[in-house]
This record gives sequence, C-alpha cells and structure tokens, in this order.
Amino acid sequence: MSKPLVLITGVGDTTGAALVRRFAAGGYRIAMIARNAERLTALEDEVEDARAYICDVGDLDALTDTLAKIKAQMGKPAVLVHNAVAHTFDTFLDADPRDLERNFRVNTTALLYLARALAPDMIEAGQGAIMVTGNTASHRGVANYALFAPTKAAQRILAESLARDLGPKGIHVGYVTIDAAIDVTWLGSEEERPAWLKPPAGWPWPDEDYYAKPDAIAEEVYHLAHQDRSTWTFDLVIRPFAERW
Repeated sequence: MSKPLVLITGVGDTTGAALVRRFAAGGYRIAMIARNAERLTALEDEVEDARAYICDVGDLDALTDTLAKIKAQMGKPAVLVHNAVAHTFDTFLDADPRDLERNFRVNTTALLYLARALAPDMIEAGQGAIMVTGNTASHRGVANYALFAPTKAAQRILAESLARDLGPKGIHVGYVTIDAAIDVTWLGSEEERPAWLKPPAGWPWPDEDYYAKPDAIAEEVYHLAHQDRSTWTFDLVIRPFAERW
C-alpha cells in the first residue's frame, strides 16, 4: 500500500494498456476498468501491480459500485485517468439517435461520477490529478462525428469546470487532445478503414507515421499528471509531426 494508486478507465489493448504500463513503470499500483474481462485478465497477469475491475462505465450504477469496491480493496486513488470512450462514426441522418445518449454517458457523465467519487479524497489529501483523454472532436464538429463530437466537447468543458474548481484545492485537472488517428485494433485492417482514417493520397512518409503511438500518448499523460504545480497545463494538444491542423 506504500505505492500510490492510479485508476484508469477504458483499458483496451492499445492506449489504455500503454497507460497501465507507463504508470506501473512510474511506481504506481493500478486499478483498471474496462468491459473486456479477457483483455484485463491478461494485462493483470502481465503487470504485477495492476488489478482488473470489469465494468461498463456507461452503466452508472455499476460504476458507482465498482468505485466503492476499488476504494475498499485498493485504497484511495491519487490519480484518475478517464480514457474510456464511446464513439459513433456516422452522420446525424444515418446514425441511431440513441447513440448520442450512450456516448454522453460514457464520455461525460461517467467523468462526473468519477470526479464526485474520487475528488473529495484528493481534496482531503491536498493533492491529486485527474487526466482526461480527448480528441479533435472535443474542439469542433465534424459531419460524421455528429453524435460523438457534442459528447466530447461537453467532456472537455466539464473537465475545464473541474480544473477551475479543483486547481486551488491542489488537484491538477488536465485534458489531452489527441489530434490524430491512433493505430488501434478496432479500426480494422488498412483495407477496412474508411478513407478519413487512412493516410491521404500522396502521403510521403511511412504509413505508421500517420498514427499517434499509444506508448507516446501514455508518456504525455504521465508527464501531465506529474507537472510542477507552478506550471500546470490544462489543455494539451498532441499530434504527429506531419498532421495537418
């Protein structure tokens, strides 16, 4: 129990797993939340100080119960990384309108529940960090993100509200905008991906340079969570060297 505890949501096989490994390397115990039991169990076996908690953060009652279990079994988290995401890649006419509310629960409402559960302990300790991973959709609307971008924009504004409230209380809240495609497995093979998730025609660099690397993202999140309090960052935008913006 001498090691600090970080709680990470959305522990998938790319960015989430990279976050677990980076915080473990930094001397943390890790409470991992995700829906995929097989993936979490494998990561639990790999990382000595990681413990799996199977939960859909969009199920708010289940999330509340899971957070109580984590605190009872592992203690009070010093750092929260909200990396879970629900997404819809379609236009407003083609997408199922119910996806908007589902995405909002995972991306935004779950963040509120997490903060309400964990921030009071951080305030009592006089220190802590809440990190949220976002993307370009949190800053602008895109046609095929019509049921996704509003939820990420709301997430970012909620995080900013938390930062303004919690900063003077010693809690660092940061939002990491990943302005890039991440080379994650659920995007499918290069041939299966839509054109807007592939390198553009005439891309002069190796295809892998088009995507943000999960290990590099994890490094930036870890750095943000450990900034000196005299130079805290809220909005951190990261992108590959050749990303157009």
